[in-house]
Amino acid sequence: MAKSTLVVKVRIDGVREILRAFSVLPKDAQKAIRDHSQALARKLAVKAVVDVSVHGGPQGPNLATTVKAVRDRVPAIQVGGTRKLGRHRAPAYGTLFGSIFGMNGRSGWYSATRYGSSAGRQYRPHEGGAYAFFPLVEREAPTISREWHAAVDEVVRKFTEGGA
Repeated sequence: MAKSTLVVKVRIDGVREILRAFSVLPKDAQKAIRDHSQALARKLAVKAVVDVSVHGGPQGPNLATTVKAVRDRVPAIQVGGTRKLGRHRAPAYGTLFGSIFGMNGRSGWYSATRYGSSAGRQYRPHEGGAYAFFPLVEREAPTISREWHAAVDEVVRKFTEGGA
């Protein structure tokens, strides 16, 4: 995973204790929970593609092509990277934060010190919060948490009751 990507892991209550308990189960249990988590992350990634396309400003549709699910023990998705996007072939990480968080008069290529006022030439004014990606993750966190806990229960039941 490159440092030029933004990875968001969904906050799940009790995850550290659960993952610690998984250490006593067979390696197949770890693989099974990774499979379930990746399936949940894929569902979230599909929604994130739409969210980044719609709410990510002019670069959103290009940036949406970099959204993907990450295989981990907890659901995780990433966006960005070094892939070249758009007609100027800028790396995805170069447009990532401007598209998701917006820009102000002192940030990025449109800085006020270089061109005077940047009003009207930026993605949108920076207001402190995210416009895309993070609000979606926050909205979907309870659902993902509930489904992940159900998957954990299923895996634990399978591997502790002689199923494997």
